[in-house]
Amino acid sequence: MAYQQLLCKWRLYFGFQPAMVIFLLFFFKIVAGQIRYSVPEEMKKGSLIGNVLKTDKGILVVNERIDREQLCGDVTPCSFSFEMILENPMELHHVTIEVLDVNDHPPVFKKSDIMLDISESANIGARFVLDSAEDPDVGVNGLQNYVLTSNDNFVLKQHVNPDGSKYAEIVLQKQLDREKVPSLSLKLIAVDGGNPQRSGTVNINIVVLDANDNAPVFNQSVYKATVIENAAKGTKIVTVNATDVDSGSNGYITYSISNVKSNIADLLSIDQVSGVLSVSGPIDFERDKKYELRIDAKDQGGLTDSSKVIIEVTDVNDNAPTISVMSFTSPVSEDSPPGTTIGIINVKDLDSSDNGQVNCRIEQNAPFKIKSNLRNYYTLVTDTVLDRESVSDYNITVVATDAGMPPLSTKRTFHLKVSDVNDNSPVFSQGVYSAFIAENNSPGVSLVTVRAKDPDENQNARISYILEDSDLDGSPVSQSVSVNAESGVIHAVRSFDYEQVKQLVFVVKAQDGGSSSSQVAM
Repeated sequence: MAYQQLLCKWRLYFGFQPAMVIFLLFFFKIVAGQIRYSVPEEMKKGSLIGNVLKTDKGILVVNERIDREQLCGDVTPCSFSFEMILENPMELHHVTIEVLDVNDHPPVFKKSDIMLDISESANIGARFVLDSAEDPDVGVNGLQNYVLTSNDNFVLKQHVNPDGSKYAEIVLQKQLDREKVPSLSLKLIAVDGGNPQRSGTVNINIVVLDANDNAPVFNQSVYKATVIENAAKGTKIVTVNATDVDSGSNGYITYSISNVKSNIADLLSIDQVSGVLSVSGPIDFERDKKYELRIDAKDQGGLTDSSKVIIEVTDVNDNAPTISVMSFTSPVSEDSPPGTTIGIINVKDLDSSDNGQVNCRIEQNAPFKIKSNLRNYYTLVTDTVLDRESVSDYNITVVATDAGMPPLSTKRTFHLKVSDVNDNSPVFSQGVYSAFIAENNSPGVSLVTVRAKDPDENQNARISYILEDSDLDGSPVSQSVSVNAESGVIHAVRSFDYEQVKQLVFVVKAQDGGSSSSQVAM
């Protein structure tokens, strides 16, 4: 047929499911290259993403609702990729879809109320860290600012963490007087920058206490530590420490984790008395390479101080390489030249550094080799000329091994059949056949049977026997003898007279279903 057939196979990165889009391709020719589209999340099913081939048969459309937050969380930009494989000839194409954020989430506080106990002796400038709001949207659609309702005693200050997240604290600007105002009720509003703008609100309830005029103070503003992934539950990471010069209950400090994302809250915990931060859930380097959190130290009078903790996660070699078959061709003709491609595989390892560096090899001694022309992709090719008559099929085992200590390996076996070509001629068991016949024989009597063999298979090995044209005493040889084309049995066509003919010499040819043949003299 005049057209080329396209085989489109998906491979999505970052763990995304491939059911997000439908890829409709029916076309005659494709040009290899990088293809990239940008689409907003929440598009309706059937919405057009792009025309891949600039024809009416290469349209990329949405198959189901795309939720950027579900795909990528707070990672930006958010994209997923897949490959298209064109076979005959074999070509690889890389397609990337970038999902753009829309403002479909308001900022949300974890609790509806923030309870603060603040001493009336708190100094002007005393700071009180507030719970943060979370907005799964990103960029301008994410959390932008906090707003505090108007009051006489506190002003709002906003801060930005190194990861870009925002938190707020209230700062005392006018001395509290419990006897005049025993409590205050404020509202903290978190707003994003979307259009239309979305917001979330939390109540701040302040109870004014007596005579605790010193807040706790951490001995470090930033604590740095490391933790190995897969660390056992209860493993100690770091100990934070704060002191309070007050005495009695006003100097008694408790520790807590504040302003922490929900995923970190399930993985880390702190002893409220000792300040020991430890592992409480599964630490996975492939999910989070670093944790940043704030620890609050609070005395019994309600005064607080906070310190940042930065924890680096150390990778261990806990993921074996994975081998995915992009394309594999079997059988392959025995006359294929060395370097013929028989398959393409994709090899990945989720670990990092040496733990994620993968080497591929063919396990057994076989006439094949593996080479890499593109990162994470390997091509299986023939290394020598194949001979079906010597070996008709191969089990090719590919081994992918990472560079971790100890290394982890994965194997994948491919069964390859070698198809026959007519590269062998029929061969007679004898070069010359001799037979005797008494004169005055009956016509049709069997004289001798010739046999030839052909190591090829199927039609290439199907042998037929033919009597080669020649003359015997001026008459065609076919008037004297005949040969059965299938069995090779030679018969006398007529009766012979010894006084007239003492010897018959003729040639029988053996021919296979291909193009080569062999002959023998009689």
